[in-house]
Amino acid sequence: MIPTIEWNGQQVRMIDQRKLPGKKEWYVCRGYKDVIQGIRKMVIRGAPAIGVAAAMGLALAAGSIRANSPAAFTARLRRIGDELLLARPTAVNLRWAVLRMIGLAEKKMEGYSISQIKDALRLESETILAEDIAINRQMGMNGQALIPDGATVLTHCNAGALATAGYGTALGVIRAAWEQGKRIQVIADETRPWLQGLRLTAFELMEDNIPVSVIADNAAGSLMRQKRIDLVITGADRIAANGDVANKIGTYQVAVLARAHRIPFYVAAPLSTIDAATKNGDLIPVEERGPEEVARFGGRQIGPANVMALNPVFDVTPAKYLSAIITEGGVIRPPFQKGIREALRQSKA
Repeated sequence: MIPTIEWNGQQVRMIDQRKLPGKKEWYVCRGYKDVIQGIRKMVIRGAPAIGVAAAMGLALAAGSIRANSPAAFTARLRRIGDELLLARPTAVNLRWAVLRMIGLAEKKMEGYSISQIKDALRLESETILAEDIAINRQMGMNGQALIPDGATVLTHCNAGALATAGYGTALGVIRAAWEQGKRIQVIADETRPWLQGLRLTAFELMEDNIPVSVIADNAAGSLMRQKRIDLVITGADRIAANGDVANKIGTYQVAVLARAHRIPFYVAAPLSTIDAATKNGDLIPVEERGPEEVARFGGRQIGPANVMALNPVFDVTPAKYLSAIITEGGVIRPPFQKGIREALRQSKA
């Protein structure tokens, strides 16, 4: 797969996911404001990838900060971090990455020059990228055991290499199962209104020669009733302390349908996506975007002129609909609050 995001000299570049699969085009970030725009305008998306972008954005910003002392440098970096946090409020990996980068700068305020802190921030952003790929591969191995040989797997949105630094979360589990020689089939919801399932998930799986079929979002229930789906795996943008999951809009209805048809519903996400400070899903901020994304398609108006449209980007799936949460630390099963607490404790040990 082409890299989702990478350093290119003193610039950061992202594959422009708005143009895929028709065109492979780089979006070049010369400053942190370009990174913010890339996140806001869906050039890059997916919680882990947004976290990597935020880390690189801060390292990029650090290079242009002019300050008289490490303390003044770090204060300016904090303000830039606050700007980055506003780019996409639901994806908790963004906050995790910003806090990690700011924390590093604060630790080096004494005994290090500003130049050394800048170098350390660049290196940390590269470390975060490499860690994400390694985490996804471990998550894939942990989760592939849940996929039987010959299974048909439904996934929603894109939780693959393009949503991460590489390999993927939900698609990482599917990739790992395929690499283990399991004869699987994938069904991808198209995922309106940005069609990440059709444009990105199908593209990734076809690149890897993994059998995939795309369906309209409203076809999942019918296929479940016909026993043509064996399990569901999705990613997550934020997981609350009790196991409630915020993910791309449409995930909740798939989870409800899976429960109604007694089909396992799994969520694959790194431990950094767990927001232990958020008690439950009702407290997760759900981003809403402009109505034009629903009323227009491919640059063309497809609804009546000036039609009103609601465009929530995420929904929250209560933990009671989940069969398990797949992480790099292992598979967390109900009761989720206890399992999440133990998984986070072990990750810090």
